Amino acid sequence: MTTEERINLQRQLVETLGRINEHDGMQPVAGRIFALLMVMDKENFTFDEIVEELNISKSSASIAIKMLQIRGLIEYFTLPGDRKRYFRIKRHEPFKLFEEFKNKMVEKHKNWQQIIALKADPESKNSKYLKELCFILEFFQESVEKLRVQYDQLKK
Repeated sequence: MTTEERINLQRQLVETLGRINEHDGMQPVAGRIFALLMVMDKENFTFDEIVEELNISKSSASIAIKMLQIRGLIEYFTLPGDRKRYFRIKRHEPFKLFEEFKNKMVEKHKNWQQIIALKADPESKNSKYLKELCFILEFFQESVEKLRVQYDQLKK
């Protein structure tokens, strides 16, 4: 595969991931910017490079970048003697993202348990469905904990 072919495939992936990010609740431009910073070989982009690479307006780029920074997904840095800001993915401790997801799932689990407890018929189709979801969430939580322990041991 030539460099040009690889870059074209990366650009296609940026668009695909941008749409996936959009379905996950991001603004379309923010989803594409986040994907750009993840996919491309170049890991640090200036504001103007982002605008040019994605062919977006400066105002939409500015709004999207601010949103991504507020959500803690990207950050910027400057270089001595250079007034430009360089944007990159904000790197977190790997399990921080899983912990956030797990905390959301714990909250959903509590809500579903309350719903099940308040059902007049605990054997209704909805009750059974929610019980299945609770079982899967419990399994997920246990699996994440086991993975966390293994990861911590591996890091030592």
